[in-house]
Amino acid sequence: MKETPVTVVGTLVTDMRPRRVGPDGTLVLNFRVACNERRFDGASESWVDGESLYLSASCWRRLAENAASLVKGDPVIVRGKLRTREWTTEQGERRSVVELEATAIGPDLARCTATVHKRREQRPRAGEDNSPPSPAGFMSELGDDAVPPGEVTLADLAEAARPLVPASA
Repeated sequence: MKETPVTVVGTLVTDMRPRRVGPDGTLVLNFRVACNERRFDGASESWVDGESLYLSASCWRRLAENAASLVKGDPVIVRGKLRTREWTTEQGERRSVVELEATAIGPDLARCTATVHKRREQRPRAGEDNSPPSPAGFMSELGDDAVPPGEVTLADLAEAARPLVPASA
């Protein structure tokens, strides 16, 4: 079955919540996005607020590292795929929720400005180890040795990335 890509334009309504999962310590960020409808009301001849859609979303690995600088209130554009997660409660009731697995996230430049910092890939020289850095190595690069291995604080990730600059500034 082919997956249909979805693009959501909205506002972050939570800060990014980082965590590491699995035996290799893969980084995942969880967050929520609100999409607010604006429509023209012919009766009053003005723009009015319509319904709001709130989506839980997540992103993984390098995208999670790069998106860590985004904070609650930032205008964003999120592209990804919708997933339905189902479970059964202790009372035997079946529940489901729709979540967005992000494949790309960026600032909505119609509502803010941003400075882009490209990540440069370091290619190994002849004879050097070509394996990806370990989670512990990633943490030491952020400069916080007090955080236990496998735990990432939002402050660590945000410090390693650049902040958005609001358009009104």
